[in-house]
Amino acid sequence: MSETIPTIAVRFSPAVEQVAPGEAETIAALGETIAEIQTTTAKDYGSPVRGVHAKGHGLLKARVTILDSLAPELAQGLFATPGTHDAVMRFSTAPGDILDDSISSPRGLAIKVMDVLGDRLIGSEEDDCQDFVLVNGPAFGNPTPEKFLPGLKLLAKTTDHVDGLKKIVSGALQAVEGALETVGVKSPLIATLGGAPNTHPLGDIYFSQVPFRFGDYIAKFSVAPVSPFLIDLEGDKVTASARPDALREVINEVIAVQGGEWEVRVQLCTDLDDMPVEDASVIWDEGKSPFRAVARLTVSPQQTWEHGVSDTQEAELAFSPWHGLAAFQPLGGVNRARKPIYEQSHRFRGAADGCPIHAALAS
Repeated sequence: MSETIPTIAVRFSPAVEQVAPGEAETIAALGETIAEIQTTTAKDYGSPVRGVHAKGHGLLKARVTILDSLAPELAQGLFATPGTHDAVMRFSTAPGDILDDSISSPRGLAIKVMDVLGDRLIGSEEDDCQDFVLVNGPAFGNPTPEKFLPGLKLLAKTTDHVDGLKKIVSGALQAVEGALETVGVKSPLIATLGGAPNTHPLGDIYFSQVPFRFGDYIAKFSVAPVSPFLIDLEGDKVTASARPDALREVINEVIAVQGGEWEVRVQLCTDLDDMPVEDASVIWDEGKSPFRAVARLTVSPQQTWEHGVSDTQEAELAFSPWHGLAAFQPLGGVNRARKPIYEQSHRFRGAADGCPIHAALAS
């Protein structure tokens, strides 16, 4: 093992995954619930949308630059070879229905890196992309698919509710979440149901939340803003009253004039007890293993949303943590559940697994 590793990173082995009893039945129930959400929203909107993260707030063309002279434990998979790649970034919010932006929820960032060579994950053999699917929180709200299922069923029951009621509920839950945070408590369920603070998406740090194989090792990913004007947006509240697409507007206001730059980072697993693979709710201690930079993500000034064009483009895109290299195999029960559920969602929408709008978006 390389002597440059500051704390000894855990080597990847298939044995780090332990399939729970009844997991297949749980995943089937999750799939049925996502199908219920998508069937409801397709009827409401007249066309199918994503089962989660249905509303996009920005579709950006970007460049990924792999950093030179990475330490051996960081030079894995995509990051083993310095160079640049075209990429697409999609900002979103979590619900499976398309809501007024005053109804706040956790934020998502999906990234598709293009022209990535290497051995592929099963089901991704025909692709040449590497996808990263991230959320603005360091860990998943539930430890396992089984624990996630009741919350997803609850979300499915709210999918067909009118926006007016959701605005009232969201506002009340944001107040509750704010009160909890003053005493150092956060509630993933409250945030998911509409109690997340309505802050600027460009000021957030985004996390994979769940672990992945990282070549010879195991890691989580994050993407953090490094442009000073993006860092200054951390915690900046967005006024969304009477602005149903406020998040699209505020993202475009910044990127159209200034562009932006983010850092792609990885956090190596150094202790399987404290940094478990099968419990997705555990935040890995950055004091024991900090996030370390492996690439830069650069966006030039551009329009980030054009009505009638961006809607069509993002509908043609499909993101999944299972689109990519075998070196970045998703790990743990939550990730295992995502594979068939994402595939089911893509089939329902008729979206392509690859990047059919490469020419339109790539610089």
